[in-house]
Amino acid sequence: MKLQTFSALALLVLLLTSSYLQTAMAGSVFCDTKCKTRCSKAGRRDRCLLYCGICCKSCNCVPSGTYGNMDECPCYRDKLTSDGRKHKCP
Repeated sequence: MKLQTFSALALLVLLLTSSYLQTAMAGSVFCDTKCKTRCSKAGRRDRCLLYCGICCKSCNCVPSGTYGNMDECPCYRDKLTSDGRKHKCP
């Protein structure tokens, strides 16, 4: 009887944990939409979407259009690569 209770509890915890992880790992609708627009003409679209998503999540904004307009989002504009020489955000 105790083994059945423990098994049921373990299964419940596993289900709750997996649904939480899916939610935590999913991108926001706002960032996904803005980044798809921003990266629509990029030569390396997957890479553009990755970095745009990272920048969007930390800045909560993405400049309009497919290029430029960085002044619309100063946080996005000011993010630099680790060597400090290039813009991190597309």
